[in-house]
Amino acid sequence: MINLKSFIVLIASMGIFENLQSQPLEVVKSVDLKKYSGLWFEISSFPQRFQKGCTCTTAKYSLSDKGYVIVENKCVKSGKEKNAYVKGKAFVEKNSDNAKLKVQFFWPIRAKYWIIDLAPDYSYAVVGHPNRKYLWILSRMPVMDDKIYKQITESIAAKGFDVTKLQKSLQNCD
Repeated sequence: MINLKSFIVLIASMGIFENLQSQPLEVVKSVDLKKYSGLWFEISSFPQRFQKGCTCTTAKYSLSDKGYVIVENKCVKSGKEKNAYVKGKAFVEKNSDNAKLKVQFFWPIRAKYWIIDLAPDYSYAVVGHPNRKYLWILSRMPVMDDKIYKQITESIAAKGFDVTKLQKSLQNCD
């Protein structure tokens, strides 16, 4: 039986991986922003410079009365006395049925935040960027079932993401 990393290497060697990365990134059909609101735990991600040294990373989403989503990200930074915290806004892209957002933490920069997988009960979500350089796996609980995690990673690999770059997030915050 071939493991996932070996499968990705095989695909990449055949040139298929590059073809997947050049395909448009599909998002979920629709997102109910009321159900999406609330606290999410980062299960794994493609590590980003701004997250260096972070553990216990969470994202909280809430609806504003002005039509955008309030985004609050926080984490515990190693070697720091205070938690890292940033608050921003997310704006829904037209005709995306809430699956494509643009997040703004610092004016005027907005980053694409596309919901590419979502559990029917909103227990997990996968957020990516169409360039496939950014990816987050989020869960309502700080720990995700291994079977579900494996299904998610297989699905995102099929969408052209290099899952060998995924790094599990530490959530033991007690």
